Amino acid sequence: MAYKIDLTLKSDTTFGRGDGVAGLIDAEVEHDEFGLPFLRGRALKGLLAEECVNILFSLKAVKEQGKLSEQKFEDLKNAARKLFGVGGSDLQTDAKMHVGDAKLPEALRQAVRYEIQEKQLTADEVLASLTAIRRQTAMTERGAPKENSLRSMRVVVRETVFESELMFDEAYQTDSDAIILLSACCASLQRVGLGRNRGRGRVQTKLIHNGDITQGCLNLFEREIAQ
Repeated sequence: MAYKIDLTLKSDTTFGRGDGVAGLIDAEVEHDEFGLPFLRGRALKGLLAEECVNILFSLKAVKEQGKLSEQKFEDLKNAARKLFGVGGSDLQTDAKMHVGDAKLPEALRQAVRYEIQEKQLTADEVLASLTAIRRQTAMTERGAPKENSLRSMRVVVRETVFESELMFDEAYQTDSDAIILLSACCASLQRVGLGRNRGRGRVQTKLIHNGDITQGCLNLFEREIAQ
């Protein structure tokens, strides 16, 4: 079985696509022609890479305190390069992992496509069933609404589950440092979408390979950096 990432929304979330719908909402969610929301693989990979940078920054401080060996730190940095590549990558330094779009479970997507093809549903109805519209306004220092600040956004409702397939160059899919570092990145990723830096978009992220391997890999990660 291949690796994949499961994301379960723990709060309403907007996977923004950079535009709205005139007269209806200011921020629309990313969705396909069947009305099914999704998170682009490039965006998910960027979020994981950001978590990886934060983890390595913390490990650097641990290394400088003499609690992590120089060799293990270099091994993890190399694993990060394999997973996410480096800026200005060429074929030799490009990422060895491809992150697919995070989509709703395949069985649900197939059922929706069938119902739309049979004209039992429309894409708009599908989108409306999986999302809601939230409105908010900016406030003045005195707690009063600011004029002309009302904004609306579509959100994917909480507890919706998404799946993203991971593809590795064959030589790297059994790299233990890469896999345990990726599991740490997944566990660390807790916010996605618009407003994630303002407390929105809470998510639970798991690394899957013949079941949830996140915690087992994290335990191994903790043991290795403690050596």
